[in-house]
Amino acid sequence: MIVGMNHFTVIAEDPKATLDFYTGLLGLRVGHRPDLGFDGAWLYGDAPQSVLHLFFDRPAPAQRAGVIDHIAFTARGLREMKARFDDSGTKYDLRRLAGAGTWQLFCHDPNGAKVELDFDPSETLYTNLRSID
Repeated sequence: MIVGMNHFTVIAEDPKATLDFYTGLLGLRVGHRPDLGFDGAWLYGDAPQSVLHLFFDRPAPAQRAGVIDHIAFTARGLREMKARFDDSGTKYDLRRLAGAGTWQLFCHDPNGAKVELDFDPSETLYTNLRSID
């Protein structure tokens, strides 16, 4: 029985840009990685389980195969994350999922992988909201 997603792996064509994207922009942190005989990094969020594995010294296959469209992370801090993207000049698409109200921020990492960040519907892009009686 499957009990959850373990991790995704990205072949990092530009290791520095890839680490900057996932750690600097998205806020993941580099953590423990056993010696696997090749260079790379394991990235972690708030949980003890790594969520993203990066391969640094493996060339991307000439013919990329597969049907995976994107990787998605549950995230917090919509306003702060949007500000990070705006400040960095990183292109993104922000939308609200009809019905559920989940905020979804889509972007691409430096290797071309599509990344989705999902934020709770209760988060807002606005500050200083007040009710009108």
